[in-house]
Amino acid sequence: MMLSWQWPWAALAGVLIAAAIILLFVAFSRRVKPADEAVFSLDDDLNTEHASRLFRQWRALGRLAVVLLVIALVLAIALVARPSQVDSSDERASSRDIVLCLDVSGSTLPYDREVIDTYLELVKHFEGERIGMSIFNSTSRTVFPLTDDYELVTEQLTAASKALKGVQTQDDIDKMSDAQYQKIADWLEGTQNRKDATSLIGDGVVSCAAMLPGFAYGAANETNAKRQRAASIVLATDNIVSGQETYSLTEALDLTEQTMITVDGLYSGPKTSESDQTTADMKSAIEAHGGVFLTQSDGASVNELVRDIQSRRDTESDNQSKASMTDAPGLWVLALAVILIIWIACTWRLRR
Repeated sequence: MMLSWQWPWAALAGVLIAAAIILLFVAFSRRVKPADEAVFSLDDDLNTEHASRLFRQWRALGRLAVVLLVIALVLAIALVARPSQVDSSDERASSRDIVLCLDVSGSTLPYDREVIDTYLELVKHFEGERIGMSIFNSTSRTVFPLTDDYELVTEQLTAASKALKGVQTQDDIDKMSDAQYQKIADWLEGTQNRKDATSLIGDGVVSCAAMLPGFAYGAANETNAKRQRAASIVLATDNIVSGQETYSLTEALDLTEQTMITVDGLYSGPKTSESDQTTADMKSAIEAHGGVFLTQSDGASVNELVRDIQSRRDTESDNQSKASMTDAPGLWVLALAVILIIWIACTWRLRR
């Protein structure tokens, strides 16, 4: 990397000031000897070998001290000029927004906990991503809004995982205490506010999309069609709708596509239902809108499926080579410090 100077004019000013000080010092230190002033000579006193050796040593140290002082002055002037170098590097920063959109109807709850636990592990490696979570049944509830406060995210995901621990199997549900049942009911509160309706998938997707900046309930426009951060929704559901939806899944995906929000689908239901028409419809709708659809029949657990979706979407949205001018005083400061230490040692020796 080439060395350059940010303030070269400061170095010139430093040289001129130093020269002026030296000239003034020389002018005032030069004295005119009076004609009748007695002149004493040390020649007789220095005739001895020991005295001559000490005098030569003193004179050499004196010259060395002057040279060191001049070098220190040059280095100081160089530092004033701000030595710099061009620093070229790849700056990487993730700028992705992720919304976990979980169907919490009775048929999907046993699978939601594994999705949550996987993201609980993935959050430990997040850097710059913002994550939010919404759960839905007949209506939706925001568990936590879009945030990069990973401490908050971890706390909320952990609480959700603990709440769903008792619904992994029917045996778990049968063994639940009243307190455990109430804990799950509290976590699900706000998701079943419509009678005779469960798992309204399209409405749930729209509610999740509304958590992302730029989403509009309708056609895209110049304001919301372009986004600075990549946005994606991870939809975990079995796509079994019971009731009248405001938005169908396809209509909801049309809205998200208009505002450049990618929706990935994760079938969270029993393997025996993966070949059902509802599952095939979900796969077709997700993939037709540019999303990834995965099931456990793909030869992986829910944990692995979530990680697969994450790896496909986890691209560096800002990975470009950038150059910047940075100060590089390191070696100059080190050299100045070494020179000053040696100069102090010389002056101390001269005083002795």
